[in-house]
Amino acid sequence: MPLVFIFDPREVRTTCTQAIKNWEAKTGTKAEDANDIKLCAQVPPLAKIDKTFATLKQCKTLSLSTNTIDRMGSLAGMTKLRILSLGRNQIKKIEKLEDVALTLEQLWISYNQIFSLEGLACCKKLTTLYMSNNAIKSFNELNHLAPLSSLKDVLFIGNPMYDEAADKYEARLRVLARLPQVTKIDGELVKPSEVEASRLYFED
Repeated sequence: MPLVFIFDPREVRTTCTQAIKNWEAKTGTKAEDANDIKLCAQVPPLAKIDKTFATLKQCKTLSLSTNTIDRMGSLAGMTKLRILSLGRNQIKKIEKLEDVALTLEQLWISYNQIFSLEGLACCKKLTTLYMSNNAIKSFNELNHLAPLSSLKDVLFIGNPMYDEAADKYEARLRVLARLPQVTKIDGELVKPSEVEASRLYFED
């Protein structure tokens, strides 16, 4: 069962500045020099992404999972970011990734409330997209990912769109029909027989 924070709306949240200070005190490392920064499960939770992250110019992996973030903020200045983890938050929309689009390779954003895949087309180097247990209702949303030729590993299980498929096999074919470039779906490698079957699979 997913870990979910429930706090009084009036309670003060942890700011990005405070979260970074806490991380520096715990690790004994200056955040501006770090490659891997984990700000998961802050208490009180982190609720907002702000311009503070612009100082993390060396950061390649930023983990913000298990907080109460409801909007994706600008990551301008994070010119080396490759992996962004935002799982188990309250995000409804993928946005503001343009500033890291040239470097971002992996986006982990499962267990949120996202209803559309619009906003990812700019991430041309994206290889991995984990977004299970969100609110994607139609396989048509995968069309937004079609231009991402580097995309190989996707995780969509737990989204309402899977209810459209008769079973797991059909769901995989529907994904492959939209995204023939992927080699791994929901944790399982794509089989040659599935590739062939997906070429014969048509949707209205």
